Amino acid sequence: MTAPAASISEPSPDCALCPRLQDFRHANRTTFPDWHNAPVASFGGIDAALLIVGLAPGLRGANQTGRPFTGDYAGDLLYATLAKFGFSDGEYGATSDDGLTLLDCRITNAVRCVPPQNKPIGAEVNACRRFLENEINSLKRLRIILALGGLAHGAVLTTLGEKKSAWKFGHRHFHDLSGGPGGDLVLADSYHCSRYNTNTGRLTEAMFEAVFEDIRNRLSG
Repeated sequence: MTAPAASISEPSPDCALCPRLQDFRHANRTTFPDWHNAPVASFGGIDAALLIVGLAPGLRGANQTGRPFTGDYAGDLLYATLAKFGFSDGEYGATSDDGLTLLDCRITNAVRCVPPQNKPIGAEVNACRRFLENEINSLKRLRIILALGGLAHGAVLTTLGEKKSAWKFGHRHFHDLSGGPGGDLVLADSYHCSRYNTNTGRLTEAMFEAVFEDIRNRLSG
């Protein structure tokens, strides 16, 4: 069963921590009035052993639907992979009301609001760190954090007080850290499951699935 996540802090719908993102959000509310156009809350229960950290909501994905990785190609690949390795229950329908639930898994982003050109700046990552920190500290069964891309990798390390130079990003790399809420903690890396990465061949479906196979084996061990 998926536990409620009410105890985890989320940014308010009109969060003003990042002026550039706030302005972009307001512009999108005018252009796309039926969309979510607000900070995107995490998805999944606080009993999760796996936390997946992405970059930021996609304009026509999570920013539209209000659920991480929902409504764009990255979500199609991610949720299909989660289903294959037993981290979800139900049918992914690319909407926030499709009835899908996550099993022992939770999904969030390093930056909670959609950025222009899908490129957050350092000050925005820093401003949102308080939410990632609260997220990690609240997951008492957390064993593995999967960072999708280098920015998420760096954001997690900084949040945990680790030096980026000591833990280099690399696809399918697993870093044995310490100091998680439940003790030892592993940071896993994958190239982001974006359409750009898959179209260019930087990330294939098989490469992405290999990461989740490793994660499943570690959690089952």
